[in-house]
Amino acid sequence: MNSLNRFTDPVYCIMRLIVGLNFASHGGQLLFGMFGGMPGSNAPLLQLCGWICLVGGFLIAFGLFTRLAAFISSGTMAVAYFMVHAPRSFFPIANKGELAVFYCWFFLFVFFHGAGRLSIDALIKRKSTPTAATA
Repeated sequence: MNSLNRFTDPVYCIMRLIVGLNFASHGGQLLFGMFGGMPGSNAPLLQLCGWICLVGGFLIAFGLFTRLAAFISSGTMAVAYFMVHAPRSFFPIANKGELAVFYCWFFLFVFFHGAGRLSIDALIKRKSTPTAATA
């Protein structure tokens, strides 16, 4: 199974892209009513959540300011779970909070893991790191 280790970073980055774009689509639902969602809620907290989902999702998907975006997105999903879902029942399967729990923990993992090699963050870091001169 060690032969699969070479695929770890590319698969992680693809997963980050897919989950980030899905998260951004939830922001599109909240803000603009896209994908059959609720069109532009007037509630300021939902508007804030929508912008965090939309912008944070794109930042995470493409790997720009990944750790910061993942930290804020994770916290947003924790707040969403405990404010919206947990009052109905503590268990996610009973209160329809599975997505909030999944996104919260996935983004917390991304916060600790970082963007990976296939990201804008890595590209910026590569360009800013001076190369050592060979003698």
